[in-house]
Amino acid sequence: MDHPKIDDSPPPAPSSVGWRQRVLEREASATAGAAASVQAEQAEGAGGTRAGTVMRTLVWSAALLLTMFMLFVIARLPWLGDLGIHAATIERLRANLIHPGSPQVDAATDSPYYSPWTVLLGFVAGATGLDVFTVLRIGALISLSLLLTGVWHFTRTLSSRRAAPPLAVLCLLLLWGPPWLAWSGFLELGSLTLTISYPSTFVIALSFHFWALLTKALRAAASWPAFLGLGLLWAVILLSHQYSGVVATFGALALLLGARPWPARETLLRLGAGIVLGVAWIAMWPYYSFFSLFGFEGLEEIHRPLYSNLPTRFGIVLVGVIALVFRWRRDRRDPLVIFFALGTAMVAVGDLTGHWSWGRVLPAAIIPAQLATALAMAEGRKVFLALSSAALLSGAWAQVGTLGYAVPADMLPQAVRQKTWPTWQGLKWMTRWVKPGDTVMSSPTANVMIPAYGAYTVAPGYDDIFLPDQQERYAAVGRFFASGTPREEQLDILGRYKVKWVLRWGFEGGLPPDDAALRLVDIGPDGRELYQVVGREKA
Repeated sequence: MDHPKIDDSPPPAPSSVGWRQRVLEREASATAGAAASVQAEQAEGAGGTRAGTVMRTLVWSAALLLTMFMLFVIARLPWLGDLGIHAATIERLRANLIHPGSPQVDAATDSPYYSPWTVLLGFVAGATGLDVFTVLRIGALISLSLLLTGVWHFTRTLSSRRAAPPLAVLCLLLLWGPPWLAWSGFLELGSLTLTISYPSTFVIALSFHFWALLTKALRAAASWPAFLGLGLLWAVILLSHQYSGVVATFGALALLLGARPWPARETLLRLGAGIVLGVAWIAMWPYYSFFSLFGFEGLEEIHRPLYSNLPTRFGIVLVGVIALVFRWRRDRRDPLVIFFALGTAMVAVGDLTGHWSWGRVLPAAIIPAQLATALAMAEGRKVFLALSSAALLSGAWAQVGTLGYAVPADMLPQAVRQKTWPTWQGLKWMTRWVKPGDTVMSSPTANVMIPAYGAYTVAPGYDDIFLPDQQERYAAVGRFFASGTPREEQLDILGRYKVKWVLRWGFEGGLPPDDAALRLVDIGPDGRELYQVVGREKA
């Protein structure tokens, strides 16, 4: 297919009829090309046949079942992973929307967890007085809605086939191999059931809308306000979850490089203005310095597992790679192919150089392959339908353990129950005594949960790159619970960090239960003991 030649000459004054005529011809050519593509799609495959109708019914039903399943998950909101830090962030913003301080410890520091999304949820929590987990459920409902509508929105810019959007949902959630890859920003069903209320899910869901809006803006040579709005949307995405923001940026870059016809100079100028506005907002964000994150090192080892079990986890996505090859043969500038190439390149370089954290950009390689699979299935090719359907069924079985987050365990077969990760019991019983703003001395096993209820811990449960005395705090907790630490030093630690409570599971060390400085006030259902600090006098 021939494409209109790009006119690189500077545009004449707006009154020039010839220049306007060329712009109109370029837009008409693009519109005609899109219409021809739609007609070709509708003429191919099983789109209007009885088999096509059956397929659409099946895939829409499956997508609806997945949606209902996720609603049940949101209702139960399984406690596992990083739920505590996100709840803690909202609690801090509820207490002080302008200067919340560290989400985990009593310190006046910035934090990348204070993003536009969490600030909004913190405002909702403060304005309504709702329980933090209710606010997280509201956030999860919004993210799920954005995800489903965003996938539909973006898929419709790639294909006019009615089965494409639900197939895209199925491929994005189910086309994953075992074992589970429960990381923020990954749309694997096993991960999504645990991260549905996280900012990363909000960001990746919003990214689909961002890509769809950018595609339309490039095709229609949109106005200045449209591109400036896209720049602000891009800033919200990057500020709310940095890794998923890189994925969104790669997708946007792929759409730009694959745009046909190539955007006119004025369109590129508007796009550039949107980028400048987005960068300016990122730079002015008051809650943390986004650009300071680039100089931080120390997250590599924790991300190393992302590079393990690659053949089993992602071998199932090879069906999507095959679909991408077909797309590349039809169009060497296909946006999904470019998107896949960008993501794969960054992940590969991360592996070669030991930058394991770059593995968090894996969705930039997986998402385009999954979308290519869905689009190929929507075309109704029998061989590809059979291959992809088998892959989807295999992926669904690999993640069948997620049923345990929506259905009581005793209602599930033993084979399914064994695949479900056990959730945590939580520490709500503690709030009868411990109030928001109190500091609790606890071992690391509880530090990830305590801040979710508004209290502080002596040491953070999650690494905090903005906390200057983090290592000092870790050492203090270690010394307090270490056997042989003098009582005077333990009392000094309690006083230094203004500790009001000590929470431990059995005798993990620290002051003995009968010490005069402690008073047992409660024992939780999991056996944890809560002591009030009643004195710090040294013998």
